[in-house]
Amino acid sequence: MVNRIQNNERPLVFNSIFYQFGDMFVLAELKDNVRIAPDQFHLKLVDAVRDEIDRKLANKVLLNVGLCIALKDIVSLKDSIILPGDGASHTEVLFRYVVFRPMVGTVITGKIRNCSREGVHVTLGFFDDILIPHAALQHPSRFDEAEQAWVWEYPLEDGAKHDLFMDVGEPIKFRVSREIFEETSPIGPPKAEAQSQQGPSTSSAAASAASQEVKTPYRIIGAINESGLGVLSWWDQQGKDEEQDDEEGDDYDNDEDGEGACEE
Repeated sequence: MVNRIQNNERPLVFNSIFYQFGDMFVLAELKDNVRIAPDQFHLKLVDAVRDEIDRKLANKVLLNVGLCIALKDIVSLKDSIILPGDGASHTEVLFRYVVFRPMVGTVITGKIRNCSREGVHVTLGFFDDILIPHAALQHPSRFDEAEQAWVWEYPLEDGAKHDLFMDVGEPIKFRVSREIFEETSPIGPPKAEAQSQQGPSTSSAAASAASQEVKTPYRIIGAINESGLGVLSWWDQQGKDEEQDDEEGDDYDNDEDGEGACEE
């Protein structure tokens, strides 16, 4: 799970300007007051600012913006100032950042991370918080407790069913149906202070409850309940079967025309 940028270090979204950068990424134009510590003064200002922006944003979620990936460019730098009592420099910076935020309706290929009764959990390698709910799987599907996997009960022409498993590690193609951002800022006293005010049993119970209440700052909800979506091997095999049927049909036609038959 990726971390979220804390309130005290959140850059401002400048006029909510977003540039579409493919189907899965956007360029977000942001403005921030960047602090450069004195031990970084030997660097060029642009290089020091780049390093600080990436330290603050890379692989973190910006609320209602997305997962920050990498700095694209710096648009402008204002004059740096040094505040009284602080030896660091402060510079207002306007910059553009590459952000992962796929459009609703985009088709993405990932890998199955694991399955639960909730649905199929998918990873893209750099982003894991993707869920395909059980209601959005191919119908009819069931959860196999022994295999810990969802199974599509594919209907055959004779009325029987063929089980197609959604195994861990399998490539899966899904459509983005929804995105969810959640505020995850800490609420209440610091953990150490809270535990000191409680007894040992109370604090352990509180810790257990807190672990269950961990929120994910950015989640993607997907769906595979349409033709062509789901585990890639399902459709690859279907395509091979159709090609084989076509080849057999061509051979049959050639034999009827007298071509391809043995001559005596």
